[in-house]
Amino acid sequence: MKTRYSDGHWRFFSSPLRSAGIAGAMALGLVCAGTAQAEDPIKVGILHSLSGTMAISETSLRDVALMTIEDINANGGLLGRELEAVVMDPASDWPRYAEQGRELLERENVDVIFGSWTSVSREAVLPVLEELNGLMFYPVQYEGEESSRNIFYTGAAPNQQTIPAVEYLMSPEGGGAERFFLIGTDYVFPRTTNRIVRAFLHHHGIANDAIEEVYFPFEHSDFQSVVADIRRFADTGPTAVINTVNGDSNVAFYQELANQGIDAIDIPVLATSVGEEELRGMDPGPLVGHLAAWNYFMSVETPQNEAFTARWAEYVESAGLPGGDQRVTNDPMEATYIGMKMWAQAVLQAGTTDVDAVRQAVYGQCVDSPSGFEICMDEENHHLHKPVLIGEIQADGQFATVWETDGPVRAEPWSEYLDESRDRVANWRYPWVCGDCTGPSYGLEF
Repeated sequence: MKTRYSDGHWRFFSSPLRSAGIAGAMALGLVCAGTAQAEDPIKVGILHSLSGTMAISETSLRDVALMTIEDINANGGLLGRELEAVVMDPASDWPRYAEQGRELLERENVDVIFGSWTSVSREAVLPVLEELNGLMFYPVQYEGEESSRNIFYTGAAPNQQTIPAVEYLMSPEGGGAERFFLIGTDYVFPRTTNRIVRAFLHHHGIANDAIEEVYFPFEHSDFQSVVADIRRFADTGPTAVINTVNGDSNVAFYQELANQGIDAIDIPVLATSVGEEELRGMDPGPLVGHLAAWNYFMSVETPQNEAFTARWAEYVESAGLPGGDQRVTNDPMEATYIGMKMWAQAVLQAGTTDVDAVRQAVYGQCVDSPSGFEICMDEENHHLHKPVLIGEIQADGQFATVWETDGPVRAEPWSEYLDESRDRVANWRYPWVCGDCTGPSYGLEF
């Protein structure tokens, strides 16, 4: 597979031909495409930080996107055309997401973008997408309170991650927490998420004096004082910590928890942005028993996940990726994979890469996900229906699922617990959605 990076260099990855499980769908795409476009590549923008504080999380999303593009090309591409990845590195610098997003759309003429991690990076590129009518798939859990016709949100909304996690911590099974310490990185996702959490706790009778809330800048590494504060805060009742720290600051935070002997049995820490990839850069021993809430874990035992993780291991080896057999899969990687499959199915259904046509075709698309569920795009709100899982960190850096929903949960982008959002919950309409635009799942196996 040929991939062009923002430095102007072409790089090549091996592309062994895989079984043609989508011949029927490819034939449909070829009929729709016509021969005039046969030699023109379909350009796919990848906008993830490969350097800076967010590289610990975002590099693997670049990698799984390239793997999925390789598989699509190995099966004939889309509409008779090969996919060409155009990779950018915003280097964890939020304004550069907007600059490079504009470059992808205006200079590179990409047909779609897969990218961003933090909400501040998503919000930076959003005005560019809306100005130029670009289309982006965003693969990470976020705070909600947003819905754009130019973004499909394949990560979790708060009701698909944080709120169920808090409910679990308040339950007898989760330790019966009565006091909550909210620690996060100082930007929009942690602050808005914790505003929703605080409103939810008030709704359930938890007073302000039983809630502590602190924030630190990106790349912060000195958590000695705040961990001591957590210990003192927990002296007066059953306490849980909600961790919305992002990036490599988590390494320092968890190390300090271990240094001060914070045990998961006494003070469980539940993370919303720590998964298998982040744990790969830490010593998981002191973290055993602490928790994370996601919609997928690498340890999920399903035939779909067995195939997904096996293909990932094969790709890591063939592409010579750093880390080798220590590389893992995680929730945002699954969300990237799901989003790319949905976009590909929508292109086939629409018979074109035109943004307006593809957007309409995405509504109602379904794929069989590695989590084992059929995951569908909501027909109105640009979000997925997703299962919710809470996992306990194990000594091998994996998660053991301790709680999960029975099936996928419909996303609620606007929180019923915030006064300013309550009317939107009841009355919000999505005027860009067509009346009957549910598309079939082609069951593509990339």
